Amino acid sequence: MLGQSSFRRILLLRILLLSIPILFLGMAVTFRNARTSLLHTARLNLEQSAIRKADTLQSSIQSLQTTLSVTSQTAILKSGSPTTVQPFLTQVQSQLPSVRCLQLRDFSTQVLVASTCGNRVLDFVPSKNWSPKRSPAEANQFSPFSIVPNRLNPPQQDGMMSLINLVMGTPVYSPAGQLKYTLSAQVSLQQTEDVNPWLLQGYTVLLNGDGMVLAHPIASRVGTTIAQEPDKDRLEDILTNVFQREMTGARHLYGLAGDSHEWIAGFSPITLKLSNNQSSTWAILAVTRMDSALQGLEKITQILLILTVGLLAAHLLAMLYMARDLALPIEQLGKYAMRIHKRDKLERAPKNFRIRELNHLAEVLDNMVGRLEERAKELESAWQEAEAANQLKSEFLANTSHELRTPLNAIIGCIRLVKDGCCDTREEEEEFLEQADKAAIHLLKIINDLLDIQRIEEEKLPLSIKTVDLRQIIREAMNLQAVPIQQKGLTLTVTDLSEPIWVQADPDRLKQVLLNVIYNATKFTDQGGITIDTRIQPAAELPTYYAQQNGHRDSETASQPWVVIAIQDTGIGIDPSQQQKLFRPFVMVDGSTTRKFEGTGLGLAISRNLVEMMSGQITLHSAGLGQGTTVKIAMPIAPQPAQGLAAQVTSPSTAVERSMIGG
Repeated sequence: MLGQSSFRRILLLRILLLSIPILFLGMAVTFRNARTSLLHTARLNLEQSAIRKADTLQSSIQSLQTTLSVTSQTAILKSGSPTTVQPFLTQVQSQLPSVRCLQLRDFSTQVLVASTCGNRVLDFVPSKNWSPKRSPAEANQFSPFSIVPNRLNPPQQDGMMSLINLVMGTPVYSPAGQLKYTLSAQVSLQQTEDVNPWLLQGYTVLLNGDGMVLAHPIASRVGTTIAQEPDKDRLEDILTNVFQREMTGARHLYGLAGDSHEWIAGFSPITLKLSNNQSSTWAILAVTRMDSALQGLEKITQILLILTVGLLAAHLLAMLYMARDLALPIEQLGKYAMRIHKRDKLERAPKNFRIRELNHLAEVLDNMVGRLEERAKELESAWQEAEAANQLKSEFLANTSHELRTPLNAIIGCIRLVKDGCCDTREEEEEFLEQADKAAIHLLKIINDLLDIQRIEEEKLPLSIKTVDLRQIIREAMNLQAVPIQQKGLTLTVTDLSEPIWVQADPDRLKQVLLNVIYNATKFTDQGGITIDTRIQPAAELPTYYAQQNGHRDSETASQPWVVIAIQDTGIGIDPSQQQKLFRPFVMVDGSTTRKFEGTGLGLAISRNLVEMMSGQITLHSAGLGQGTTVKIAMPIAPQPAQGLAAQVTSPSTAVERSMIGG
């Protein structure tokens, strides 16, 4: 019709009219972002390079300080004899590649006693922070230091490089503690220089607290101040950030090498310890030229131009061949996509287009919708599980921090009371120290539980399986828990065993399990008592749970005897719906930090894993709240050992016993 154009032409013209400005705009934005990204990367690299240079320089100076401090305290230097000092200084210098000269001078007259560089006198080092006398108690303390730039005889340097020339001085005291000599060292520390565009380590510039240039890629600048630099304002800003705020960062500088080029500088502070109460802060800069930082920008520009031209040609060709058949099918698929959330579940995407790819797209869209619905259900289920896990984790972190703080506060409080002299008698001091000791043992138990559960989960917990007499293990566990039971006024009833009961187990870990269970029974019982009943039963008479956990029951297994240790208390009991959860790590019936009873929820989880690793089983049963709890530990009985081995039952050390107390 007159005044109308074809869909293909309209679509083609409009896409081209829209795409050309967008492509050029995209090119400009990409170019700008690439330049910004390269500059940002250069700043970060130079900042990190400055930090590394600072760490390296600080480490080197500290190493030299340590060596000179040790050297200044040797008897040879304190004697001041030139015949012995001269070869000693030569030997020390041979072990320090960065030291070019060592000198020992009389402190009062400044006369050379010995020197490894002839009669050449090093720069004078200030000694205002040196004590004129040192007591014997201070003999082995950190020696004070003075560090100044080496301006009299700096080593020559060629080209663009950074060589840090310093003179370090430390006092030498006589055996009587009098300040007698000055030990000086000329130090030349060469920095790693690399201005490769892809590394950007940069040249090194070093400034002290007075703004003096201690190192510079141009040797003639060393010894000048930042007031003589063309860009002194930015350098002063860097010093302000370093000395007042101790910050790292990056700045742009101009005329650093006496030319019109722009430089990028990353900076970092260096703090040097000069004495026990005095330190000095320097600023180290890693600098490189701007064109090095933007080395890759030219190639990026070429690539952008090629891509822009290619995209324009591709757009034109694509529209010529595709505009004709795209509009209607895409509109139909678009309408279907827009009403997906309202569609009937049996409705499918429109198909039977003349374009095979669009038919395939419709099929893929149907499949995608189906998978999204499935994923939505899975995500909902996973979200619920994650919520439960997150709640469990939050409870565990809160409980653990509470459990760690409680004994730690008790330890700190008791020790400070004793330290501050708040106790009237020795008995009161011993009482506070005993409370601190108990809190420390409890804190150690919590940490051991955390380590044990981690090693169990990683299958790295070692066991020392032996044939042991179960009576001995039960007896040792009862002895450790007898005092807490008596303190709460509870009765303890134990089966009297007249014959040995041999089991294959790790004695320390088995005792740890018994201690955990007995401790829990004591903790949750306020009235009544605790009964420990030990019986021998055939496997056939054990509950079905044991049989399922230990494989199928054959005739041999059914006749094998087992020993069952039942620890029964008359305590608070447990809701039957909560009993099965207690063997999972970090789970407690009351997980709040305001709960009445302490604990991390790891005791039963560790006990179950330890017992199962020793081929045994552990169960818990309670009739309900207020009706007590019974924990049963079942172990297969081992053959009786030979007569000579029967007496060699290993007893755990006292340290291990103390670390297992609690649950």
